[in-house]
Amino acid sequence: MKDIGLDLPSWDDVLTAHERIAPYIHRTPVLTSRFMNELTGADLFFKCENFQKAGAFKVRGATNAVFGLSDEMAAKGVATHSSGNHALSLSYAAGRRGIPCHVVMPKTAPEAKKAAVRGYGGTITECEPSTSSREAVFAEVHERTGADFVHPYNDPRVIAGQATCSRELMEQVEGLDAVIAPIGGGGMVSGCCLTLSNIAPNVEIYAAEPEQADDAYRSFKAGHIIADDAPVTIADGLKVPLKERTWHFVSNYVTDILTASEEEIVDAMKLTWQRMKIVMEPSCAVPLATILKNPEVFRGKRVGVIITGGNVDLDKLPWMA
Repeated sequence: MKDIGLDLPSWDDVLTAHERIAPYIHRTPVLTSRFMNELTGADLFFKCENFQKAGAFKVRGATNAVFGLSDEMAAKGVATHSSGNHALSLSYAAGRRGIPCHVVMPKTAPEAKKAAVRGYGGTITECEPSTSSREAVFAEVHERTGADFVHPYNDPRVIAGQATCSRELMEQVEGLDAVIAPIGGGGMVSGCCLTLSNIAPNVEIYAAEPEQADDAYRSFKAGHIIADDAPVTIADGLKVPLKERTWHFVSNYVTDILTASEEEIVDAMKLTWQRMKIVMEPSCAVPLATILKNPEVFRGKRVGVIITGGNVDLDKLPWMA
């Protein structure tokens, strides 16, 4: 095993997190579709985190971090940088605890996500749409507020919280052969790795990524982190690079990373809306897009597909252009 010096979450941390966050989250449903099964040749089980509190899986990790703080630390509030779902999830959790939440968001983040952050009581500072700008502006906000930094994904508390999603999935569906989730910074995929390596080590783990933001794919092939600063993709939640903790899980436990084009992502998103009648954002369509693109990988298998969120700007749906 690599990266032993890192502060990494354990399976006990996942169990503690699940108990801690239970009053504040939904145990989301798993949906199936005969049409999708016939189309792909696989038995697909969609874990619908688009029905989660705050509309995304990220509320799990954010809530674990917020409610794990001591009263003294919590009084100063929490702070983060995020393109959307972590921002609004942390704002939701902070609001439930009654503490301040400071968020740095790219100017280009969907208006629906900005509105949700403000609706939950979060304070937004905008930055340019690049990783370097995001981190520089955040450093100023963090120094000014003294709030506890809850990283969107490179945080042991966050990864432990995200792992509760795949734990639920394994309780809800028996005999899975594989699980696939979108990958940006790698928080959800790391959570899947943490869960499955402990309770179902024979289940394959796949990550799905946009071709136009494929730094995790290239990192996986190269054997070290490759970070893009400002990729452009319809999948706005998947633009950030891996960090050392998520790289640990990805490099040690992921079976493969698959990519899809912008057109394939939009087609998969539209197909899900049409056939399953559920609202999902472009980032969540990437796993289905890669399954449709690589049917030989999944044919005949029972596959858990994690739909990570449903916070869509309804005035700017990608097929409207």
